Amino acid sequence: MRINNFLKLIFAITVSELAGIIGSVFTVSAIQNWYASLVKPVLNPPAWVFGPVWTTLYLLMGIAVFLVWRYGLNRKDVKIALFIFGVQLILNALWSIIFFGLHSPLWAFVNIILLWLTILWTIIVFFKISRPAAYLFLPYILWVSFAMYLNYAIWILN
Repeated sequence: MRINNFLKLIFAITVSELAGIIGSVFTVSAIQNWYASLVKPVLNPPAWVFGPVWTTLYLLMGIAVFLVWRYGLNRKDVKIALFIFGVQLILNALWSIIFFGLHSPLWAFVNIILLWLTILWTIIVFFKISRPAAYLFLPYILWVSFAMYLNYAIWILN
């Protein structure tokens, strides 16, 4: 791999992981008090599962972005795909702020619906540029689908 591509890969992964770090700032402080007091659905996994899963998903997102980015920013479709990716990444980080920071499962649910739709849009535009990039987003949309169920259930139960 050329050094330029290696640096792009590292940058893409770092930007993706930063969304998780931003979200974790709001998550960590709320886990022990507010979140612990909520009634959770039957399928709610233990808290320790979320960190490794999200870290892996952000890694896959970063690799996917790199696979699209390497086609070059001179291509309009690449620019559009990276923009859509950026929108979904912002929505991703906002979810933690809304759910854990603002303690608002209702507005977090609205956000996660928009996030899911934007992830789907990202998969579609990535698929047209790089099929492997689109495939790397499949675990992400599956996990967010599960997170949507959890978010909805917590909203309804509380």
